[in-house]
Amino acid sequence: MEILDNLRQTKQTTLAFFELSELDLQKSYGPGKWTIREILHHLADAETVLYDRIRRAIAEPGTVIWAFDQDKWCEKIEYAIQPLGISQSIYASVREGVINLANQYYVKYGDNQFIHSESGLRTLKDEFDKVAWHNERHLQQIKNALET
Repeated sequence: MEILDNLRQTKQTTLAFFELSELDLQKSYGPGKWTIREILHHLADAETVLYDRIRRAIAEPGTVIWAFDQDKWCEKIEYAIQPLGISQSIYASVREGVINLANQYYVKYGDNQFIHSESGLRTLKDEFDKVAWHNERHLQQIKNALET
């Protein structure tokens, strides 16, 4: 399945960026935008949030799932000073969980619906696709930051 290839590829690419130098980790893709370090922490946190949504959509179709404020997480959890190695481990293991669930349930339960508190009605397939799309978007931001 294309989704599995995408999830595996974005995982591999993302994990390589955790190995950047401290200087590169401080780069940003634009004024007032997150640094690469903050993006990597965000990817780990977002992965856990999306993994939870996926599991709920499988086990409890029709449930309401709440949005999270990514900027508050960055500020209040202080991404700028958190150990990057912990987020790397979280990202890697949770992504393996997402890949496993996609392999088993993307087709089987893909039409399961849930309600997102901000975007409304969504399906399990939508959420798996969002994991890949979200990661790709942030990878592009990292690449842009490294080019500046």
